[in-house]
Amino acid sequence: MVAYTFNSMDRSIISIIAPSMKADLRLSDTQLGLLGGTAFAMLYAFGGVAIARLSERVSRVDIIAAALVVWSALTVLCGTAGNFIQLFAMRAGVGVAEAGCTPPAHSLISDYFQPSRRTSALSIYSCGISFGYILAAVVGGYVAEHLGWRIACAVVGVPGIATALLIKGIVHEPPRDSASAAPFSLRHELRELRAVVRMLLSDRPILHMVLGVVIGAFAAYGFYAFMPLYFTRTFGLGSAAVGIIAAISGGVTVGLGILAGGLMADGLARRSARWYALVPAIGGLIALPFYAAAVVAANWVTAACALSMAGFFQYASLGPTFGAVQNVTDRGRRATATALLYIALSVIALGLGPLFTGWVIDRFARDATPALATRYGLAVTLGFFAWAALHYFLAAAGIANSLRAAAASSVQSDSM
Repeated sequence: MVAYTFNSMDRSIISIIAPSMKADLRLSDTQLGLLGGTAFAMLYAFGGVAIARLSERVSRVDIIAAALVVWSALTVLCGTAGNFIQLFAMRAGVGVAEAGCTPPAHSLISDYFQPSRRTSALSIYSCGISFGYILAAVVGGYVAEHLGWRIACAVVGVPGIATALLIKGIVHEPPRDSASAAPFSLRHELRELRAVVRMLLSDRPILHMVLGVVIGAFAAYGFYAFMPLYFTRTFGLGSAAVGIIAAISGGVTVGLGILAGGLMADGLARRSARWYALVPAIGGLIALPFYAAAVVAANWVTAACALSMAGFFQYASLGPTFGAVQNVTDRGRRATATALLYIALSVIALGLGPLFTGWVIDRFARDATPALATRYGLAVTLGFFAWAALHYFLAAAGIANSLRAAAASSVQSDSM
């Protein structure tokens, strides 16, 4: 979770320092969308597959620690960029390195915990995304306003290098049966990839859950990437104030929602496994009107309160989705399953969400003020939140059968 906190912090800092960085480098909102999502996601997604396959064979702790050093150093170097191209290239490098965190981490956690507790455990890990956003928003926002965006990059990047040593020293690698691992070959790796892809696509309830989390994340990444600019343009707030608002509404409440969603799903699933899909579905529907209220709010207090409630309910989907995917995946393929899921989350959600929202805002800006154009652009994302909730409701019809079949298959495999 600590590693994932730095992962999230270094990923989120671009949106927090966007106002001062935009003015310094004369960037458009579309370019900000590229930096906040596409530049990072391009190589994060596909680098994750190779790292995941490596994670099935070698120490996952070593991979996480090494990746943390690299992405932290590159975040520091982002502060030295003199133009958009240089910044884009460094953000792409951060994306490659950060791909070494979640796939091996999900695999580790799934080895530590039984299926009935994995959703809760993965939710605790996923709280790192909100902790990182809080640190980026509060620390990054304050430093950017008082010392500049370049110093902010260094401040959030340097501590990660030291933390990598701590992780290496205290996180233990569970024993694995290396004797049963097939010899490395390209044919074997491709066969394993095909098997995991086939599992994710052929199991309709799991596919609906994957579509739900990806579409919801597409909307959320686009929405949150431009929330700091929304508060600046609409209510005239400075970077430090916006950082505090973002930390609370996009960090604290999101983290509580992630944790609550995982614990609630594991608890209710004792009665029916359908709750692994129903918790995200109901949470998504409840979040929708709060997102709408944040967009049309007359003052920043109302907007921040509405956004806080929206984030709490929307992000309840993460733990149940990750837990369901891990529970239907064989032990030697779990890192790979997470990597493939994160390809969709990175390319479609993180890569295109901020870019799409930035592009929409630029289109509206032709005939409206920057503040009004930002409102319109954020409003467009609301339909995607509703679409995501629909997929979770569709998943609820059959998710119990999918998990039951996976559990039976695992017992049979262990007995052999």
